[in-house]
Amino acid sequence: MGYRIVVVGATGNVGREMLNILDEREFPIDEIALLASRRSLGTECSFGDRTLKTDDLDTFDFTGWDMALFAIGSEATAKYAPIAAKAGCVVIDNSSLYRYTPDIPLIVPEVNPEDIEQYKNKNIIANPNCSTAQMVVALKPLHDRATIKRVVVSTYQSVSGGGKDAMDELWMQTKGMYVPGQERDPKIFTKQIAFNVIPHIDNFLDSGETKEEWKMVAETKKIVDPAIKVTATCVRVPVFVGHSEAVNIEFEEFLDEDEARDLLREAPGILVVDKREDGGYTTPVECVGDYATFISRIRQDPTVENGLNLWCVSDNLRKGAALNAVQIAELLGRRVLKKG
Repeated sequence: MGYRIVVVGATGNVGREMLNILDEREFPIDEIALLASRRSLGTECSFGDRTLKTDDLDTFDFTGWDMALFAIGSEATAKYAPIAAKAGCVVIDNSSLYRYTPDIPLIVPEVNPEDIEQYKNKNIIANPNCSTAQMVVALKPLHDRATIKRVVVSTYQSVSGGGKDAMDELWMQTKGMYVPGQERDPKIFTKQIAFNVIPHIDNFLDSGETKEEWKMVAETKKIVDPAIKVTATCVRVPVFVGHSEAVNIEFEEFLDEDEARDLLREAPGILVVDKREDGGYTTPVECVGDYATFISRIRQDPTVENGLNLWCVSDNLRKGAALNAVQIAELLGRRVLKKG
C-alpha cells in the first residue's frame, strides 16, 4: 500500500525535480496530483514514463491525501498550506515561511530525524534553505564527536537558487559577451552575473548581513545546536547548478583531520573526495544530478586551537531542495504514517 501524494508547484525547477526524485527513489505512490496556479493549469509534466497535467491549486481538495510537497514560495504557501494541513494532509514546505516557527520542525533527515514527531503540532514540516542543508549534513558527525563552538562559512551559490529567470539571465548575459546585439542588463540580479560574483543574496538587514546569511545562522542553530556560533558570507556565482561552501570550524575538543575524514566517510548522505593532488576534489559541475553532499579539502586550521577547514559541494536543486523534501516524506512514512 502506498501514499496519495500532492506536488504543489510542479511546473517550477524544484517541483519538477521533486517528481524526478520521487520516481528515481521509487517512493510508494498509489496516486499523485500535480498542482499549479491557474496560469499554468494543464501544463504537462513528466513523472517516470508518464506525462501528467497540472490541476488547479485554487480549487483542489486536499482531503484524503497523505502528503503535499510544496514548492511555490512563501506568499502562496501562507494561503494554501494551512488549507492542506487542516484537511489532514501533511505539508512538507520548501519555502522559508515556517522554518523559524518554534513548533514547526525544520528537518534534515541525516541530522535531526527525531524532530519529525513535532509535525503533529501544525501538520506542517519545513525544509531548510539550500545552503544550510548541505552544510549541516557535514557538521553533524563532527559536532557529535568534538562539539562545534563556531563556524565561519563563505558560500559560492549557483544561480538556480534564484529560479529559472535567474538561470536565463546568466545564459543571456554570457551569450551577450560573444554575440553583438545580444547584451543584457541585470534584471534578476543587482549586478551583472556573467563572469562576475555578487556578494549579495536576498535582502539586506539592519545588521548589515543579508537575509540568506541570517538564514544559515538561524537554521543551523535550530537543526544542529543553538549553542553553535555561525557567521556567513553568501555569494552568488556564475554557475548554473550546484552550491559550494568553504567552511571553517572551531571545536571544543581537538579533532584530527584524518579522524574527521573517517567520520565524514561513514556519515549518511556524504561522499568524501579528498586527494591532495590536481583534481582531487569535487566542483559544482561534478555534483549535478547526484544525491550526495561532497566533502573535500579537509585540513587542520593552525590559526585556532581546535580548528578544521573543509570544502562542501552539493546539487542545490536536489539536496538543497527537492531531495531533502522527498527524504522528509520517506522519513515521515517510515516513522509515523507507516504505509508502503
